[in-house]
Amino acid sequence: MQLSIIVPTYNEAPNVTELVRRIAAAMTGVDAEIVFVDDSTDATADVVHEVAASAPLPVRLIHRDVATGGLGGAVVEGMRAAQNDLCLVMDGDLQHPPEDIPILLRRFAAGDVDLVAASRYLHDGSAQGLADRTRVLVSRASTMITKAMFPIRLRDVSDPMTGFFLLDRRAVDYAGLKPRGFKILLEILARKSLRVAEVPFRFADRFAGESKASFRQGVNFLVQLTGLRFGKMSLFAIIGGLGAIANLAIMWALIELGMHYIPAAIIGAEVTIIGNFILQERFVFQDMKGEASGIWSRFAKSVGFNNGEALVRIPVIALLVNTWHLSSIIAAAITLVLAFIVRFMFHSLVVYAPRKAGAKTSTAREVAEQLDSQAVSPGEL
Repeated sequence: MQLSIIVPTYNEAPNVTELVRRIAAAMTGVDAEIVFVDDSTDATADVVHEVAASAPLPVRLIHRDVATGGLGGAVVEGMRAAQNDLCLVMDGDLQHPPEDIPILLRRFAAGDVDLVAASRYLHDGSAQGLADRTRVLVSRASTMITKAMFPIRLRDVSDPMTGFFLLDRRAVDYAGLKPRGFKILLEILARKSLRVAEVPFRFADRFAGESKASFRQGVNFLVQLTGLRFGKMSLFAIIGGLGAIANLAIMWALIELGMHYIPAAIIGAEVTIIGNFILQERFVFQDMKGEASGIWSRFAKSVGFNNGEALVRIPVIALLVNTWHLSSIIAAAITLVLAFIVRFMFHSLVVYAPRKAGAKTSTAREVAEQLDSQAVSPGEL
């Protein structure tokens, strides 16, 4: 059996030597290589080179100057560079015991699955290596939320966020992956239906160094989860929501300073229109920019449409204030909510439309297919 072991690392220099030693000891009878994909700022790369010189199995290093996609991006890059189709992914801190690798291999050898995941929550598994009870509760809650959002794809998976798994890379749709952060297994399972089996494992304490868990990683996970489940529409909604809050805050501040609510609404709208465009370019439609028109054309279309929408929306605010006697802030909030769907449709179908049209289809069918693809990809019905 030929195996490539993918180890993404970030400042794990104290763990490399022991990790390679234990992997090598566990790989008796297996033709294996270790591929470190390193984003470190410490001496991890130097230690890998030093260990590789005397290791009993091939050890390769891919050092990335730009950590595109975070840990998930490192895993994808490692799988692409692997010499073997059978790839095992594990962390570099020894919380994933190398001695369990043969267990995953034996389960995969049964030939009835595409992927074998090591689970902390199956039978004799354990999450004892989590730093404290709070992290255990966060992990459990995150798992429950994730399974609730993907009840079909994850029905046979008790630990969709484990970083310890074995798969045939030929089953992975690389083109469909959008790695972000560190939950690469969730990304793989959510984007393509695979045959999955699990084996229990005991999540160990770190051998050395400090945990990389942080509030920022938690935010990245939530963004990844909503993006996977609801596609671009969810990210568009998040940015739109932030823009709406900023819009209302600017409007409120200007009114408090004595400005009439109409010019205050105009200024708030202009600031957030530009801000929303910048964020949408970076986080929502980044994968569509290559085939769309140039950035200034996209900017003109987006700002022009949103200003046209604002010209309609602001008189509606005035109507709600003067006729229904609503607060100007509440009236603005109502119109922002109603404008959301129209904005998303325009940006998906016009601003980021490919420069060259594809096969000829009816306009209604093309609109329906594009909306379905952009709004819910790759979620489930």
